[in-house]
Amino acid sequence: MAKYLLLIAALMSAGMVHADNSKANAPVVVDSDGFKEPLSKLKFNPGLDQREFERSTLNALNVYDPLESWNRRVYHFNYRFDQWVFLPVVDGYRYVTPSFVRTGVSNFFNNLGDVPNLMNSLLQFKGKRSMETTARLLLNTTVGIAGLWDPATAMGLPRQSEDFGQTLGYYGVPGGAYFVLPIFGPSNLRDTSGLLVDYTAESAINFLNVAEVSSNHPELLLLRGVDKRYQTSFRYGQLNSPFEYEKVRYVYTESRKLQIAE
Repeated sequence: MAKYLLLIAALMSAGMVHADNSKANAPVVVDSDGFKEPLSKLKFNPGLDQREFERSTLNALNVYDPLESWNRRVYHFNYRFDQWVFLPVVDGYRYVTPSFVRTGVSNFFNNLGDVPNLMNSLLQFKGKRSMETTARLLLNTTVGIAGLWDPATAMGLPRQSEDFGQTLGYYGVPGGAYFVLPIFGPSNLRDTSGLLVDYTAESAINFLNVAEVSSNHPELLLLRGVDKRYQTSFRYGQLNSPFEYEKVRYVYTESRKLQIAE
């Protein structure tokens, strides 16, 4: 689900959330309670009626989240895992690996990801997108040498993202309760089910024999996870806000609506 984090980061940088520039370089302080009591940090100005402003803002960001207590704890776990494990590993990967190798690794795994992209484009009867994704697979797998290079993008065929969660949404399946997955991040019940279907389909198709090789070499799965985090620009705590959980939840939910509607 890390690709959703990338979309969240892009939307936030586009203006949905902005902070005071004077605080842009200030260190991020994480509450020891794990984001469970953000309202306790508010300072109200009676003259500006800030209490009512904050209350109305939170209502606008409201998302169906019956598992909020659990989700906040998982969100805090993801924050710490990212800070103490994931990002240090990514930094080490960046340090020891030349940039052209990292680019080749990313292209290879993105080429594998075009298999479920094509499957879901077909299931949604998106003819143009299906043809473009098919062309990408053919070009990148042959001319691009198993996807290590990406000539398709240079030829005007950018990568499109489609998953089974979007397919279910296309046919009217509601998202259901918001759900934060360990490591993967924001999701909901529909998209979590879709993630399992995509993984199962990719394993069954076994494109370029990667799924079979990965069963005997789990380090390949580890490399794929590191590469996914390497390609994702989102960073926990970058909003420098006690309402980060609410904002990420809202942006994820709305972005998924846009992806399904396109």
